[in-house]
Amino acid sequence: MTDHLPARSRLVHDALRAAGITGDIIVLPDAASTAPLAAAALGVDVGAIANSLVFWSDDEPLLVMTSGSHRVDTAALASRLGRTKIARATPEQVREATGQAIGGVAPTGHPSPLTTIVDEELAQYDEIWAAGGTPHTVFPLTYDQLVALTAGTVAKVD
Repeated sequence: MTDHLPARSRLVHDALRAAGITGDIIVLPDAASTAPLAAAALGVDVGAIANSLVFWSDDEPLLVMTSGSHRVDTAALASRLGRTKIARATPEQVREATGQAIGGVAPTGHPSPLTTIVDEELAQYDEIWAAGGTPHTVFPLTYDQLVALTAGTVAKVD
C-alpha cells in the first residue's frame, strides 16, 4: 500500500509501477535533500545517489540526473548538447516543471515529461537511489531503469 506515502510520492510510485520498476519508496525520518545526507541515511556511496537537478535551457526545463559525487558543468554540458545556455532553475520553475520541491525532485511523476540528461558516471553502480518526490522519500533502481524511465540522454555532465 502507498497510504503511508505523501501525495507527491504516491504519484512517483504510480509512475514507477507503470514503468515496471518495483523498488519501494522509502520514507526517511530526516530530510535527505542533498546527496551526502541521502547517502548517509542509506549507508551508500554518495556517487550512488542520483541527484535530480532542474535547469532552464532554451526556454524550457532540463532535468539532469547526476551522480551525487559530481557537479554539473553547465557551460560544457550546453556545448555538448548544442544549447545556448543552461542555468539553474528557480524554485518556482522547479515546482512548475515537476510539481515537486527542490531537494525532493524525482526523475518521474511530473505533470509532463521533461527533457532529461543522465550522468554516465551513474552506470558504475549496481543500484542507485533517487528522490521520491519529497525531501523525505527515496527509492532504488538500476542505471538502465533510470535511463528508460526518463527517456534520458546519457552524457558526461562534469
